[in-house]
Amino acid sequence: MAELLYRLGRFAARRARTVIAVWLAVLVLAGGAFAVAGGTLSTSISIPGTPTTEVTDRLADEFPEASGGTGTVVLRTEDGSAFTAEQQAQIAERLAEGAEVDGVTAVIDPFVTETQRATQQAELEGGLAQLDQAIAAQGETPELAAQRAGLEMGAALLEMAAETRQVSDDGATALATIAFEDPAFSIPQETKDAVVAVFDEPIDGVTVDLSADITQGIPELFGVGEVIGLLVAAVVLVIMLGTLIGAGLPILTALIGVGIGALGALSLSGVVEMVSVTPVLGLMLGLAVGIDYSLFIINRHRRQLKQGEDLHESIGLANGTSGNAVVFAGATVLIALLALNITGIPFLGLMGTVGAFCILVAVLIAVTLTPALLGLVGTRILSRKERAALAAGTENGATPAAPAAPQPMSTARAIGRVVIGIAALVIIALPALDLRLNLPDGSSEPSDSTQYRAYTTIAEEFGEGRNGPLLVVADLPEGTTEEEAMLAQVEVGQALFAQDDVVAVAPIGTSEDFGVVAFQVVPADGPTSESTETLVHTLRAASPLEGTYEIGVAGSASGNIDISDKLAGALPIYLAVVVGLSLIILILVFRSIFVPVIATLGFILSYFAALGGVVAIYQWGWLAPVFGVDTPGPILNFLPTILVGILFGLAMDYMLFLGSGMREAYAHGAPARVAVVQGVRAGRTVVTAAAIIMISVFGGFVFSHSAMIRPIGFALAFGVLVDAFVVRMLIIPALMHLAGDKAWWLPRWLDRILPDVDVEGAKLERRHGHGAEASDIPAGSEAADGGAGSEREGAAVSG
Repeated sequence: MAELLYRLGRFAARRARTVIAVWLAVLVLAGGAFAVAGGTLSTSISIPGTPTTEVTDRLADEFPEASGGTGTVVLRTEDGSAFTAEQQAQIAERLAEGAEVDGVTAVIDPFVTETQRATQQAELEGGLAQLDQAIAAQGETPELAAQRAGLEMGAALLEMAAETRQVSDDGATALATIAFEDPAFSIPQETKDAVVAVFDEPIDGVTVDLSADITQGIPELFGVGEVIGLLVAAVVLVIMLGTLIGAGLPILTALIGVGIGALGALSLSGVVEMVSVTPVLGLMLGLAVGIDYSLFIINRHRRQLKQGEDLHESIGLANGTSGNAVVFAGATVLIALLALNITGIPFLGLMGTVGAFCILVAVLIAVTLTPALLGLVGTRILSRKERAALAAGTENGATPAAPAAPQPMSTARAIGRVVIGIAALVIIALPALDLRLNLPDGSSEPSDSTQYRAYTTIAEEFGEGRNGPLLVVADLPEGTTEEEAMLAQVEVGQALFAQDDVVAVAPIGTSEDFGVVAFQVVPADGPTSESTETLVHTLRAASPLEGTYEIGVAGSASGNIDISDKLAGALPIYLAVVVGLSLIILILVFRSIFVPVIATLGFILSYFAALGGVVAIYQWGWLAPVFGVDTPGPILNFLPTILVGILFGLAMDYMLFLGSGMREAYAHGAPARVAVVQGVRAGRTVVTAAAIIMISVFGGFVFSHSAMIRPIGFALAFGVLVDAFVVRMLIIPALMHLAGDKAWWLPRWLDRILPDVDVEGAKLERRHGHGAEASDIPAGSEAADGGAGSEREGAAVSG
């Protein structure tokens, strides 16, 4: 592989304009494919086979009127007074327009509903009073008793539904319900947009807000936060490389890569149902690894040029050594992301596949377009000062001085680093024990958004539970008559109303064959609360209700709970697969047992520390104002799973950056503990720069306008922070020091069967350029140590 990449790098450098033209053509084709075949992204997440999905699918066949999703329009008077007749008339006209939207089956006028409710209440009370008079005068006859029972059932149903009122007690707030033809998780974005457009026109003296069920739209792919992240990355690159050209090349290649990756993925959205966060995840990964992978090759090339290497030979060597490690590092991330498909969760597998595609593009860009651009800019990749020093050194025949032999750290210091580092990460990880999963609701949106205002208004005026009502269906015995269905409706409704944390039960209706009866159940708390989650599980466990009626629970809140449960169940299996993959890959690279074990345990520490940070901020609300968390709540349900795949790949990158330098130093005869210091010194600059760049790019998404994107950006940025600076640069070197020579022990039988992957490209260096000269120096000599140190730096950088 190293030799192939060496030749590819030289070819790209010599045919720079052709290679650049090819990649620009691919970018144009990706854009054209998106323009022609791109479809609409989904703003909802669903998983087939969950209890909610099964109930919804069944209702679509047997009781379609109850299967559609709903959304809420929140109407408030601006002065806080009761709605006037004129305002109610304008609202009625607007609601009538909404009812005409394709995909909307009905719009419930809150004022008409409350008028009907009051009329029904008055009629029931009047009817009961008349019956009481008739019974007092005539005595209780079967007919009068039957009439009274019917009226009492109606009164019972009205009483249970009292908290489903549509107009607030002060008459200043009203809720209009939009009923959709499609289930909640399948409402087309076009339908939602059309409903939003209806309410864009202002109503005199009335503020209109729409719930997240209607307005949850597509997050923007690139915002202010992402631009700031890129600017920070650019500053880091300028400081590290010393030239604007050097800083610009990694960003340019990354932008071309994410353009191809994101547009290519979006072009499939017309034929594949794609969650809106999917291309954003690809954008995150493509930017971060695209900049870093290009940086590794450029940094190696610059160092070789300063040592007097020929331009094209240097580009080829950088591609064959650093590029070889880039391919390997990218492959680890790619495999981990593709492994998301083993979870059996379609939307998560697609996210992994799209992310893997963006990683693949970033790797291909790094090993082809980067060499081409380096060939085009020539020695201008060096600063004027560096070019002048190189020219002076060449004229004088000077050679780089061998680096001084470093001293290993003390054992006491190593123990202290291990204890302090692990203790700190364990403390940071403790909040992860309280991890709760769900999808964000309106309370998680920015405080200036219509979704947030709608959610908080409903919670204040009508109760938290109105933001996430449950749909409960009950099966009635075969052959049930209309009268028996009425009795069953009351019986089931009362049993539901008697459950803890249920504040209201409103009958929706009965199927045409009287085989299914449906209810809207309003919980005491919001859709992401622990009590609502408990209520869903309690209701399902109570089936058959009253020993007769099999019940099912559906609705948006129930669906989100089911998705979270299934994701939580898939996480341990996926984590085990990734950990096993980590051990195998690292044994191949480092030909050691100890190093892979501590590297993998370090990844697990980083992972749970990242989760702990997410829980502390987004669930507990620590530092909430700093991170724009208006209402702390459960963690995005697929975040822990997607974090495993991404953080694993990045952790392996950093382990390779530093560990390969240690391995090379040890292989060239340096004592084990000295090799640790040499490897860290050789790789720490590029690891620091790479980590800061990734943290900056991921951190830019922390302030996204999307409630889904923010915690993902934070988890990745914080995970990279603790893994690079605490695990890889603090704990791992200390453990390697304590292990000494035993760190590189490998059973002979395993050593014989393992292939030599030569990730660092050491063999290539011995065949080409300065590496060939260094290979003739006897190992263990001072010159050999100097050459090895140079080689170690290259290996670490290339990692």
